[in-house]
Amino acid sequence: MQANHAVKRKITTYDIVVTALFAAMCYVATNFRIEIPTPLGKTMIHCGNVFCLLSAMLLGGLRGGIASATGLGLFDLLGGWASSAPSTIVMRFVMGLVGGSVSSVGHKNGKRTLWLVLGAISGMATYVVLYLGYSFLKGIVLGNAVGTVLVDVAAKASTSIPSGCVSVIVAVVLYPFFYKALSAAGYFQKKA
Repeated sequence: MQANHAVKRKITTYDIVVTALFAAMCYVATNFRIEIPTPLGKTMIHCGNVFCLLSAMLLGGLRGGIASATGLGLFDLLGGWASSAPSTIVMRFVMGLVGGSVSSVGHKNGKRTLWLVLGAISGMATYVVLYLGYSFLKGIVLGNAVGTVLVDVAAKASTSIPSGCVSVIVAVVLYPFFYKALSAAGYFQKKA
């Protein structure tokens, strides 16, 4: 009797280095931000979303999620947002996982551009839904009035949605440049 086992690809040092490089880019890009006060705290518009999406599109779901979660989680821990680091890590991982998984479909069926755009949109939409849902639940659990929580979520939505749309566009525009650089470095051949 022959056992059917899926062949697992070994994670190489090269994989770890490239994932860490994208985590660092996510971290650095998040430092380019505008903080905005809300009724229950503050939110921000930042460039980190672009690199979270690029990580997902270039590295795939798992590695893109790890890079996004690590980069923005470190930003929260070191940048004065430590109380939100656990939720950021989970939400950014899911964002990368979804966006990278959807983007990867295009590599299999030859319609890469369409699937890259769909991957970027789905990753960003996943994050926005998770972020706004988390903000709502957190506000309620902390005992704030529903009206105040809704105003807070509306303020966060008014920054997150437009920022997310811009991030999707910029990530899709930058993708070919990063893809070319990673291809020239042999990343995709070593990843296979």
